[in-house]
Amino acid sequence: MPATELITGLDIGSTTIRAAVAQTNGGSELHILGLAEVPSQGIHKGVVTSIEDAVSAISSVWERVERMTGTPVEHVWASINGSHILAQSSHGVIAVSKADGEIKEDDVDRVVEAAQAVATPPNYEILHVLPRSFVVDNQAGIKDPVGMTGVRLEVEAQIIEGQSAQIKNLTKCIYRTGVDIDDLVLAILANAEVVLTKRQKELGVVLVNLGGSTTSMLVFEEGDPLHTAILPVGSGHITNDIAIGLRTSIDLAERLKLEYGHAVSSDVGKREDIDLAEISPEEGRVSRKQLAEIIEARLVEIFSLVNKELERIDRKGMLPAGVVLTGGGAKLPGVVEVAKREFKLPASLGYPVDVASPLEKVNDLSFTTAIGLARWGEEATRGKSARGGFGRWSSINHVAGRMKDWFKSLMP
Repeated sequence: MPATELITGLDIGSTTIRAAVAQTNGGSELHILGLAEVPSQGIHKGVVTSIEDAVSAISSVWERVERMTGTPVEHVWASINGSHILAQSSHGVIAVSKADGEIKEDDVDRVVEAAQAVATPPNYEILHVLPRSFVVDNQAGIKDPVGMTGVRLEVEAQIIEGQSAQIKNLTKCIYRTGVDIDDLVLAILANAEVVLTKRQKELGVVLVNLGGSTTSMLVFEEGDPLHTAILPVGSGHITNDIAIGLRTSIDLAERLKLEYGHAVSSDVGKREDIDLAEISPEEGRVSRKQLAEIIEARLVEIFSLVNKELERIDRKGMLPAGVVLTGGGAKLPGVVEVAKREFKLPASLGYPVDVASPLEKVNDLSFTTAIGLARWGEEATRGKSARGGFGRWSSINHVAGRMKDWFKSLMP
């Protein structure tokens, strides 16, 4: 792959649309050349609600990022999110094709394909097939069976599916901006590519992305994805709670959250007041402790929903590498303390690993998905899975291909 090839990640969020343009230099480090963000339109809880609005928002993010890099965006790795995403476990079995019993790459591809023969709900399509572990002649726990000898090959896989209509709407929005799609990637998977280390994935970790309208989570154990879920609450709900609790406007509530918010109410003094007259003349004073109590209550609720998911897979309080928090909502002061208390596990913020850039925003937690998509694109283009990339088994390519052909047929 030429060293000058640019890879673009597009994170289509419910509150903000972000793009990251990266350059690969053949090494392990990803060099970020451009980062841009615009307020999201036509997207609600990860789902397209207005194609026209979404197209204009995506177009304006292209304008900004192209101005930074001086190069037009031609193709993109885009995120998909939303509570329509489903995950289920699957099992595939095949007989090894070679007479000498040596397992080849095409055997692995065939067994992964066999795992795709699951009963998908009506109007759903498979987005990703994530092989968890392989079994060769009843020997379980094999990570990479290529080159081994056996007569029967099995795989345990996690299948991630999305609603066909939502996939089509999303791809339509991107194609209408004149940009091709390399692939659609589940946002939290892309996040994991750039935020989690190999060691964390081996030990057992849960990655929690606090977005605007949704909170996504992904559990890794022994290097493989164990469970994923998208919860329909996010940091936007904290803003709504502040607006109701303090009887103020949404815009003012957002400013209060960002400028004065704290997630641990016991750390805020009872007499600390915020004079809103400085921000908005008709407003009075509000208690900073009350603001912190509202934020803490909603965060506790979000974390309890994540804990319920961990309970479903018997991993509550059982992940040695703990909780890694990322996304815009994780920027609130005190969020790590609340996570440690609620999960009873170690907790930390998830910043991008092995990423170089002159841009300050590269360490902004809001940009981890966009940067993760660029990393995913780089690994898939190089056909490398050293960091546990799953690009090779993504099966959205044929959907995007069909969509592109269909869309081009409509063009005048």
